[in-house]
Amino acid sequence: MNSTQNDRINQITSSTLIVGVDIAKFRHVARAQDYRGVEFGKPITFENNREGFEMFVGWFRKIATEQGFQDVIVGMEPTGHYWLNLAHFLSEQHVTCAVVNPLHVKKSKELDDNSPTKNDIKDAKVIAQLVKDGRYAVPNLPQGIYAELREAMKIRDHLSTDLRVVQGRVHNWLDRYFPEFLTVFKDWECKSARQMLSLCLLPHELVLESEEALLSHLRQVAKRGLGIERMRSLKAAASRSVGIREGTALAKLELQLSLTQYELLESKFEELEARLDELLGQIPQVKQLLAIKGIGRDSIVGFLAEIGDIERYRHPKQIIKLAGLNLKENTSGKHKGQTKITKRGRKRLRALLFRVMMPLVAKNRAFKALHQYYTKRPDNPLKKMQSLIALCGKLVRILFGVLKKRASVQRSKDVAGYPTVHGSVVSGLNSCFS
Repeated sequence: MNSTQNDRINQITSSTLIVGVDIAKFRHVARAQDYRGVEFGKPITFENNREGFEMFVGWFRKIATEQGFQDVIVGMEPTGHYWLNLAHFLSEQHVTCAVVNPLHVKKSKELDDNSPTKNDIKDAKVIAQLVKDGRYAVPNLPQGIYAELREAMKIRDHLSTDLRVVQGRVHNWLDRYFPEFLTVFKDWECKSARQMLSLCLLPHELVLESEEALLSHLRQVAKRGLGIERMRSLKAAASRSVGIREGTALAKLELQLSLTQYELLESKFEELEARLDELLGQIPQVKQLLAIKGIGRDSIVGFLAEIGDIERYRHPKQIIKLAGLNLKENTSGKHKGQTKITKRGRKRLRALLFRVMMPLVAKNRAFKALHQYYTKRPDNPLKKMQSLIALCGKLVRILFGVLKKRASVQRSKDVAGYPTVHGSVVSGLNSCFS
């Protein structure tokens, strides 16, 4: 993965054909040019299917052969998810694929014709020009096990969202039909509470059941912590319930559907967890990453799913930039503005690193010592939030060292961060790993 604009510019030579593609849902538009901006052939439109892709590849390869180009680079905007099919197809054809920032396309569309006109044909040329100037990035298309991990985390997010929706529906049902239920059972998601709700009894129906029958039903799933007094309390709460009594027939169906959905989602979560354990077992150095105090399996899975194969990176700064944790400044002349993080890149990765840092600072002696040093040092002390962001970068360097360099704890230069700054930091950094 190229990290500097010079590296990217040097890839564009006189023997490189540059193709710009404006991505859409159904039809894409492409234009071809050389490194000077001289255009070849006419713009073409091709469908978002295999026949269209094959026609597109044949088109630019014909131009490359006729004009004597040895290399081809195809640039495009990462528009939604519509660009992924073409990018994977080009990867299979061993064609270099590049993506440009949509904001750059919008800002530079007037450079050639001094006109705010916007259309697909013009955008394709603007994209090719940005690639010519090295203003592109090579997309990180996960492959193999890393593609599986990314899909697994996507499924996990969807399941979590659906589960929260179902939880809200059950709470909504209880608030309407049996608001006193949670005075007896503190959490409706526990086994005994769900077993009771599975009877789908409304308060005025529940008071007609005997305590022994209710207790017998609950003890099918919970043998301990339940007694006849709990059943009496439940019946007493039902007898004075202010729950709605209208529309009760379909209210029972609503509760039954919600509980069924909850059980289904719970079972899918268990299947996914087992699959994640299987995938992690195939990645080297995972055991060393899990040995870091304060970092759990889910954090490691999320990190690997976002960055993909570590071999694609040459330096941890690339991952820091990918997460949008690199700094930006605002200075002009004598004016010196605030320095903040760019927040560009993968926001999920940035959020993950920040969430991981909170327990690390609380439980890991090494990171706790560094946090105290950053916030209390005599020269240029950092605010707490600034320190946490700096430690996120430190964590990326440690993870990179373990994954990329197979670094041990004692030898890792990154883990030994500031040996001359704070004695307690050095003595505590080896405790970063258990």
